[in-house]
Amino acid sequence: MARSPVPPPQPSTGKDDTALRIQVLATEHWSLLASRSTTQSEILTRISMFLTFVSASLLSLALVGNATGFSGNFTLYAVAILSVAVIIGVLTQFRASNASMEDLMYVLAMNRLRSEYARLVPGVERGFMSSLHDDQAGAEHTYYFLEPHGRRTHVAGSSMVFIIAVNSVLFGLLTATVVVIAGGMTLAAVIVGLVAVLAFFAVSLWFSARPYFDAWKGHTPMSPS
Repeated sequence: MARSPVPPPQPSTGKDDTALRIQVLATEHWSLLASRSTTQSEILTRISMFLTFVSASLLSLALVGNATGFSGNFTLYAVAILSVAVIIGVLTQFRASNASMEDLMYVLAMNRLRSEYARLVPGVERGFMSSLHDDQAGAEHTYYFLEPHGRRTHVAGSSMVFIIAVNSVLFGLLTATVVVIAGGMTLAAVIVGLVAVLAFFAVSLWFSARPYFDAWKGHTPMSPS
């Protein structure tokens, strides 16, 4: 006797599965929190390593300069050291920019989960200070729910802007050193160095901000504000 095919299991639509749904959402929530914590820890470690390298590089320049009287091949040595520092700094800057986008991704995902909590347990949203909406307004609320007008200071004090500022100074020092090697006067080296600092800072900010604004163009929120 032939057996009839077994129908695939159908998802439950009753009220009894609410606890199971909340458990699954909570598991995903904890996974996102762990991933966010790992990303933040990793980028702080990268920045600490970079700052340690910069400190050691500047110290080595001081020691070599003291030994050579800041003459002879000192300028070539300075260019080599500063070039390596700028390269490592730019790579660290890329990672800081990527980490900021990853953090935004985790915030949006957790906002979406909160909206599901509120749907499954009506009234629970009264206990949330973070947003329930996975759009730009919701993300900004989650980041700054105690300071609705503090976005500018948060951005200015972020790790990304900090690393851009350090890299800008290193690039300015490198540019000024190259001008000196080329036979330029000290005043010219200072002016060119300052221009290089400002240009590097502006270009880096633009490149770092562009992925943020581009992300919203292709993002479709499931729980818009």
